[in-house]
Amino acid sequence: MAKLIITAAVTGSIHVPSLSPYLPFTPDEIVEDAIKAHAAGAAVVHIHARDPKTGKPSSDFNLYREIVGKISARCDAVVCITTGGGIGMSMEERVRPVSVLKPELASLNSGSINFAIYPLIAKIKQPRFDWEIPYLESTEDLIFSNTFRTLKYYAKAMQDAGTIPELEVYDVGMINNIKHLIDLGVLRTPIYMQFVMGILGGIPASPESGFHV
Repeated sequence: MAKLIITAAVTGSIHVPSLSPYLPFTPDEIVEDAIKAHAAGAAVVHIHARDPKTGKPSSDFNLYREIVGKISARCDAVVCITTGGGIGMSMEERVRPVSVLKPELASLNSGSINFAIYPLIAKIKQPRFDWEIPYLESTEDLIFSNTFRTLKYYAKAMQDAGTIPELEVYDVGMINNIKHLIDLGVLRTPIYMQFVMGILGGIPASPESGFHV
């Protein structure tokens, strides 16, 4: 079998705690799941931080520092820090953990889309925390903004940190965005792309979509 690189995103910023009792959101829970994923064969662990009391996606730098530090102390997994952040986070908030912690990889979302996860509300009978339903509802009118200005900003921050961008592709037009950034010299080749399928507003999660891209 050819070599295979497996990435484990152990929490992300899409799901809310009420959707699964297994969603880790304290630093120690995230670290433990990352360590277990690495032991099971994951070469890369993709890190988001969450408020340890409520499970809400967080940009708190101290949480990222704690999570990354504990993972690195216990295994040699490649750490990939998100710059996707959470709803309402500023450009500077989203990239600060990369600039300071200088991980091996960091996500670089390659364009803007309607990022809709509000249909998940139908799966929740009783919310565990009061922020969850409003958070999901807000995505009916959400544009996940990744303009060319912000793409250039993130790319430069990653170059300065010695971090390789993991280029997140949610829709096929984002491939053109990546080509444009390469032509400008903002991104260096070879590049590392990940296709994110199944988000309402982007590429459907289907075999046909895989052939298309």
